Amino acid sequence: MRDLDLGDGLVVPADLLRATTSRSGGPGGQNVNKVESRVTIELPVDALPLDEEKRARIRQRLASRINKEGVLRVTSQAARSQLANRDHALDRMEELLRDALVEEKPRKKTRVSRAAKQRRIEAKKRIGEKKKLRGRIE
Repeated sequence: MRDLDLGDGLVVPADLLRATTSRSGGPGGQNVNKVESRVTIELPVDALPLDEEKRARIRQRLASRINKEGVLRVTSQAARSQLANRDHALDRMEELLRDALVEEKPRKKTRVSRAAKQRRIEAKKRIGEKKKLRGRIE
């Protein structure tokens, strides 16, 4: 297994990762009943070589994928080969961790301009007038 490169010089060593295999579901005939092609990659979040702030961000953003023991789990069964599934799961794990570590920019408060409010109200009046014209003629 390979190390995970999270960018900015952050690397998760391969010895922290644990891969398990199991039988994949779905169609595939006899092959699917014999071969363990599904791969699950597990990574304990507390063992990551990151500061506590980044670990907390990962825990918060990937909470649905982390179990009670604090282990992040990614599974792949897209391909028929174990090797391809392992590579896919590693890529997915790397992508999830990278996305979780990106700091969100604080939102700047903005206001709708007076002209934009005026345009919106005029458009509403036009639509209301159009609907009024659909009514009965007295």
